[in-house]
Amino acid sequence: MSGETTKLARFVAELEFDALPDEVVERTRLLVLDHVGIALRARHAADLNAAASAALASLGLSSGNASVIGDSAGYAPPAAAFYNGNLAHSLDFDDTHARGSIHPSAPIVPAALAAAEMTGANGRRVIAGIVAGYEVQIRLSLALDPTEHYRRGFHPTATCGVFGAAAAAAVVFGLSTQQVDRAFGLCGSQAAGSMQFITDGAWNKPFHTGYAAMGGLIAASMARADFVGTAQALEGARAGFLNAYSPSPRPAEVVADLGDRWETMQIAVKPYPSCRYGHAALDALIALRAANDIDYRDVQSVEVGLPGTGWALIGDPEEEKQNPSNYVDGQFSMPFVAAVALREGRMGWDDYAKHLADGDTLALCRKTRAVVDPQVEAEFPRNMSGNARVVTSQASFEKLVVIPKGEPDNFLTDAEMRAKFDTLVGPYLDEDARGQLAHALLDLDSQSDFRAVLAMTRTAATAGLKTARGRR
Repeated sequence: MSGETTKLARFVAELEFDALPDEVVERTRLLVLDHVGIALRARHAADLNAAASAALASLGLSSGNASVIGDSAGYAPPAAAFYNGNLAHSLDFDDTHARGSIHPSAPIVPAALAAAEMTGANGRRVIAGIVAGYEVQIRLSLALDPTEHYRRGFHPTATCGVFGAAAAAAVVFGLSTQQVDRAFGLCGSQAAGSMQFITDGAWNKPFHTGYAAMGGLIAASMARADFVGTAQALEGARAGFLNAYSPSPRPAEVVADLGDRWETMQIAVKPYPSCRYGHAALDALIALRAANDIDYRDVQSVEVGLPGTGWALIGDPEEEKQNPSNYVDGQFSMPFVAAVALREGRMGWDDYAKHLADGDTLALCRKTRAVVDPQVEAEFPRNMSGNARVVTSQASFEKLVVIPKGEPDNFLTDAEMRAKFDTLVGPYLDEDARGQLAHALLDLDSQSDFRAVLAMTRTAATAGLKTARGRR
């Protein structure tokens, strides 16, 4: 009888675009639009650009035919997957999956796009590949039990993401069941991602998604050439991925209702560029501010209720979270993003540069604490809920948000998705250019030349990016 690895490999190898429900295809188009908008903004705004560009150049990987979003240079395919994966996650504005506690698109879409440029695959195959990647990555995280995986110090977006990236590339390449099985075997030797970065604001988190995208592409490429990866990569009793990375794995989750229940439809998008665990509380704070005309200068204290898993990431240790020093600290500080929301009535990417240096915001941050809320915990992991209580000199206000904006049951409208995209790329593409790019991405399954689509992400400002790379 086939184990989970082979069953999953068979699903990937046999997945065809025509088997996908219409709603899955439509959701995938929107997720790719979101992904590209975030990555394009990041290619201009992320702190990691100079270092990533210089490193790839020194490795001889910054010349080739593969595309990095928003960059006019050509790269080797693994480097393009790596760089695009970094960009997609560097703003922490990318999509999430609540039960899986992961970011699906960041490691998966870059691998699919690089594979498409390698082979000239059409949009239908690319969409099928991306969906395969989503299903693989999410199901593996569910099987690990993400809370237990986090407790061991692992980042499931990365550890599971390399398998998802391999699945995405495998569909684009048209690999057989045996080849996908072998690719998964190679992924098992690459699954990595330490949460140590959360202690010092380092850039490991986007590196995780970039490395997973690259690793998955390489694994699928090796298997395509009949390189032999180990069998039973997932369920192996001694050192299979599930048993090695979780104390109590649930392997049945890997293949439960495979092909009938689409976890892709449970992917959420972010309205704020910060850790998803704080978004329901941000919704609550913004609503309280608007409904009660709260002046941040009159706030005496703020308490935010989170699920335990979220509190461990963005609420603890309290003193550190109340004193962020860089944007990564800010992305993982519930007190900081709460303070910004109360000051601005929103939370956007540009608010990091503005408020990390603002004494009033930081003072409000130190009046804000996060706690584990029993009512919120009871909703987890079904919902990433949040509760907010604001005390002013005049009164106290409280609001619970069970389903944050952007979750599948409270998804952004098409207009809101487009507005987010336009806000992200607006500084770099004029109205006509971003309209053409958005149209191409929302008509993804009709595309036959992904190099041409990705070329639409380039701007006149790209010339400056070349100079920053130290080339030409």
